[in-house]
Order: sequence, then structure tokens, then C-alpha cells
Amino acid sequence: MSFELKAPSAPDKPTLYVELAEQAQALLQGECDRVANAANLAALIWHGLPDLNWAGFYFVHEGAQGRELVLGPFQGKPACVRIGWGRGVCGTAALELRTQVVEDVHAFPGHIACDAASNAEIVVPLLRGAELLGVLDLDSPLRGRFDEDDRAGLERLAAIWVASLDAQA
Repeated sequence: MSFELKAPSAPDKPTLYVELAEQAQALLQGECDRVANAANLAALIWHGLPDLNWAGFYFVHEGAQGRELVLGPFQGKPACVRIGWGRGVCGTAALELRTQVVEDVHAFPGHIACDAASNAEIVVPLLRGAELLGVLDLDSPLRGRFDEDDRAGLERLAAIWVASLDAQA
């Protein structure tokens, strides 16, 4: 497979996310491995969106400690490996099954500071029907970095990743 990452050319966020969605579909087409596709999507987001200091995945894990989120592919500094259900922004998104847009992580009760430079965060649940597979997590050093355009765009990218799991390899 040949794929060329295109530099974002969009004049606004909604158009930028349309471009990223088109690239994501082309990048993930025909591959159904969740780790490979998560790694490529994290890299695409990292290079395609401005003002990020972390972009990656946490996957649901059922273990001796109960249900938790475990670190998956990402771009950025090393991160927390395990996040308890309902803890921090990621655990809250998993528990509530809804996207969390946090303008100021320092004001979020129970925020888990993996990188002290992070000031804003958005976390999108990865849902296959009613089943939670994990979350897509993005951090930014800029307070208020994420808004409703980001929510809509990242939810679309998350849906493309989930749909790729059913692709014929």
C-alpha cells in the first residue's frame, strides 16, 4: 500500500476534518488490525492537527483489577499506562460513553496529569454498536483548544477507525 500524507490546506476546522477523514479512509482501507490502524490514525491526527502535545488510543481491558483502559498506539511523550474506569477525562468518557471536551484540565475533577504541559483535552469513546472498545484521546498545551468542530471531526475519525475493524484484509 502506498499512502502520502498531505499537509492540511483547509481554511477552517470543519474543512480540515473533512480532509483528515478522507485521508483516514484511504490510510485504513483494507486493513482490519486495530493496533496497526490506531497507530496510523494517531500519526495522521498528530501531523494533521495543530497545537497538540499528545494524540492516541486507550483500549478497554478486563483484568484482575476489573475494567480499565490500557495504553495503545500514540504520538507524544510517554503516557499513563492504565486508567481506572471513571477516572480522569479518559475514564469519564469510557464510563459515560460520550465525548468529553475539557477547556481546562486543571479544573476537571480527578484529572490525571500524564504531561504537565497539557491544559486542554478531548476524549472520544470508540463504540462498535453498544460495545466500548476504547477511547481516542488528544491533549493540547493551549487552554480552550478543543471545541464542537473538534468534537464532530474527531467523532467522525473515531467512527472510521471502528469501521476499519470490519474491513476485509
